[in-house]
Amino acid sequence: MTDLQHIPVSTQKGRELAALYEVSKILASTLDLEKALLAVLRILDGFLEMKKGTVTLVDPDTKDLFIEAALDLSEEERRRIRYRVGEGITGKVLATGLPMVIPDVGSEPLFLDKTHRRPEMKVKHIAFVAVPIRRGRETLGVMSIDRSPREGMFSYEEDLRFLSMVANLIGQTVALHRQITKEREDLLEEQSRLKNQLHRAHKLDNIVGQSKVMHSIFEAVKRVAPSRATVLLRGESGTGKELIARAIHYNSPRADGPFIALNCAALPETLLEAELFGYEKGAFTGATGEKKGRFELAHGGTLFLDEIGDMPLSFQAKLLRVLQEKRFERLGGTRTLKVDVRLIAATNRNLEEAVSKGAFRSDLYFRVNVVTLYLPPLRERREDIPPLAQHILKRVNQEYGRSCRLTTNALEVLMRCAWPGNVRELENCLERVVVMQKENAIAGQDFHCESCPSFLQGALLSRTFTPGTGTPAKLPPTEAPAADSPEEDRRLRILETLERCGWVQAKAARMLGLTVRQLNYRIQKYGIEVRKL
Repeated sequence: MTDLQHIPVSTQKGRELAALYEVSKILASTLDLEKALLAVLRILDGFLEMKKGTVTLVDPDTKDLFIEAALDLSEEERRRIRYRVGEGITGKVLATGLPMVIPDVGSEPLFLDKTHRRPEMKVKHIAFVAVPIRRGRETLGVMSIDRSPREGMFSYEEDLRFLSMVANLIGQTVALHRQITKEREDLLEEQSRLKNQLHRAHKLDNIVGQSKVMHSIFEAVKRVAPSRATVLLRGESGTGKELIARAIHYNSPRADGPFIALNCAALPETLLEAELFGYEKGAFTGATGEKKGRFELAHGGTLFLDEIGDMPLSFQAKLLRVLQEKRFERLGGTRTLKVDVRLIAATNRNLEEAVSKGAFRSDLYFRVNVVTLYLPPLRERREDIPPLAQHILKRVNQEYGRSCRLTTNALEVLMRCAWPGNVRELENCLERVVVMQKENAIAGQDFHCESCPSFLQGALLSRTFTPGTGTPAKLPPTEAPAADSPEEDRRLRILETLERCGWVQAKAARMLGLTVRQLNYRIQKYGIEVRKL
């Protein structure tokens, strides 16, 4: 019992007040419902000699009563006992919602004694008091106690009044507990649904790519995903390195663990160390509490370090130690933490060149360069552009509530672009057109990229690229277009228009449907010598 046992209470009212105060404290102190109810029943026993206390609650599914807490009953005994609505005294209190007092349970035919805790009731008078546990108009269960009456000591009316107050407190606690339990179950269900959705979203079948080089990457992902091997993803910015990293994670045995990503190029060294390793309270100015680092958060899962080639040289040694020993300390801390993390790194830099120049540690290079996957730029897998464009357009249409579609001419324009920004640039281009386009049909001229250097370079690539080889042929010089080529036709048309306009570029630009800046760019591109008349 608690210290409240020793509070001097000389009257029944004083004992009831002390018990009620203790009950309210217990019910407010824990979310463990069974533990709280058992403590309440012990308080009633200790303060007011209310024996064999029992709390039964309604099963939301079967609507029967089950014993949630009872003094002197094992869990196994509690689980096997059930009361139907209207069965016995307890079931009748549930059915009517009214309290009941049985002065002598030994002579009451409705009393079933399913718990078999009263072997003495045939030789000794025992009173049974039961009150409904309610919240509002809903009856959630029944609370009952035994009384061994002593002449002049107990009043059943007073017991009913007091137990009804306690039952009301229990009713609020039970309702709150069930609400919290339901919310927790809903959160777990939502978490499970989101995990399944993530798994489905990052299946390899959902990654758009039908070229030979992308199929080889998919096969490599299938082989490397089940292992614990460190993976290094290489390729230009915008080629989908993080997408492949997530595919490796969600197709691995660690799929149920966290996937934590960090861009190493976005943070200075001091912040990078704090982000990766975390820090203790007071480690530096502003550290008002402890914070877990990305390594700690990724425990049991995968840590994706993007742009690892841009990591400061002085920090690389600290990272190497963690990768080798799987141990680290937070900033300002002395406790060594052990983690189980799979590393996937990505870079768009030439690490071999960086190692030779001393900008990247060779030991770290060999540590992360276990399995290397090279993601080719979009210009080297042009057969993937049409399905990628359709996939992106579908997503953008859903986002903006549009129903735009690409015409054949539009796809031809997309195929002729060099896409130096790769898939990211393609996404931005399509989103820009959908936002600005009035009609649903997107034509080639809607992209307004005739003067874009990426388009002009891509036009040459499209004539020299061999699908499936993964490497474009050597570009011819733009200063000297091949004879009878579209480039030569454009050059001759510009030259003819300039001569007709007396080499006035503003007038020629209007006739060609270009701006002066666009015309000037093409004059320089085709090496046209401007005449001064």
